[in-house]
Amino acid sequence: MLSEPATRPTPDTIPALRVEGLRRQFGGVTALAGVSFAVARGERRAIIGPNGAGKTTLFNLISGELAPTSGRVYLDGVDVTGLPSHQLARRGLARTFQRNNLFLGLTARENVRLAVQARRGLGHRFWTPAEHLREVTAEADRVLADLGLLERADVPVRHLSYGEQRQLEVAIAVATRPRVLLLDEPTAGMSPAETAAMTRTIAALPPEMTLLIIEHDMDVVFALADRITVLHYGEILADGEPEAVRQNPRVAEVYMGLAADEAPRLGAS
Repeated sequence: MLSEPATRPTPDTIPALRVEGLRRQFGGVTALAGVSFAVARGERRAIIGPNGAGKTTLFNLISGELAPTSGRVYLDGVDVTGLPSHQLARRGLARTFQRNNLFLGLTARENVRLAVQARRGLGHRFWTPAEHLREVTAEADRVLADLGLLERADVPVRHLSYGEQRQLEVAIAVATRPRVLLLDEPTAGMSPAETAAMTRTIAALPPEMTLLIIEHDMDVVFALADRITVLHYGEILADGEPEAVRQNPRVAEVYMGLAADEAPRLGAS
C-alpha cells in the first residue's frame, strides 16, 4: 500500500521569519545561547526581557548587523544567515533603532523620499526623469499621511519633536515596503502622549506586515503583540500568547521582580 505523500509547506505556511539555534559570543561572554523560534506571516511578536537579556543582540543577528557564532536565520524560508543589512533590505527586512538614524538637516518628506528612491533603485542615479521624481514624492507623501506626519512633511527633522522623529523613522522603514519589520524600542524616551501616538501608529501598520518589537513598556507590549517571547540571560524563558505570558509566575519573578502570586498583574494598567 502506498504511503501518503508528505505535506509540502505552502507560501502561507512558511514562517516569515525563523531562527534556529542562534548563538553569539563576545570573547568569553555568551550574549545569546541557542535561541530558536518562528514568526508567522502577519504576526506581531514582542521580544521582552531585562537589560542584558540578549534582545538587541538578537535583532543585530537577524538584521545582519552581526554574524552569529552559530545558528541560522531564515527569511520566507530562505537561509539569509550572515547577509549584510543592505542585502536583507532588498529581500524585504527593515529595522528601526533605539537611537534615531535620520538626516537632521533634511525635511521629513526628503528623508522618506530617499527611502522610496533607494527601494526603486533610483538612489544612485544622477539623472532621473522628472515623472519618476514626482512619483517618488507622491509615494513619500502617502507614507507620511499613513503615519500621521503629512502636515509636518516640510519641517526639517531637527525641528520635529522627539516623538515625531521616532514616527518618521518608522515611516522611512515602511517606505521600503518590508515584509518583516524590526522595531527596536519604538517608544523609548517618549512621554505618555507620544507613547500612545506611537502605539496607534504601529497598530495601524498594514496587517500583512510581520512585526518584531523590542519594548520595555508592558502596556505597549500587551496592546500590540499577538505573541510574546521572553529572553533571560540569552535564552528563551517563555514564549506564548500575551495572557499566558502575563500569568507566568517565572516571567513575573525574573522580568518584573514580582512575587509569584502577583504574576497576573504583569502588564496591567
